[in-house]
Amino acid sequence: MTDSRFGLSLRGLVEQSTTLRQIRKIDLQPGDRVYIRTQNSLYVVELVCEGRYRVSGGWFDRQGTRSVNVGINGCTWGGSAIKIDVVAACGLCLEFGNRIRTSAIRRFVVIPRCFQN
Repeated sequence: MTDSRFGLSLRGLVEQSTTLRQIRKIDLQPGDRVYIRTQNSLYVVELVCEGRYRVSGGWFDRQGTRSVNVGINGCTWGGSAIKIDVVAACGLCLEFGNRIRTSAIRRFVVIPRCFQN
């Protein structure tokens, strides 16, 4: 099976997933923030507690909401294959619990709670 968008087989996607620059859900502590620059937007994601994130920016700002508590399903290549253990991975799209998907992630920065004012 080949993903026409990337020209990769399922095996290729699995192999690529091991070398992606990414931040896993288990690597974050409550209060940590992840600034995510996608192809089209900037998102700020803060871990509230296990499985819940406060998100602002991008699509949420365009809907007139300042910040929303939502889950994160993981990151996807744009189709149904998803890495459920990841908050952000360069080159992939972030999928929120409300099924909204971002454009491709270009870069991200993690700011641990202990370094915030």
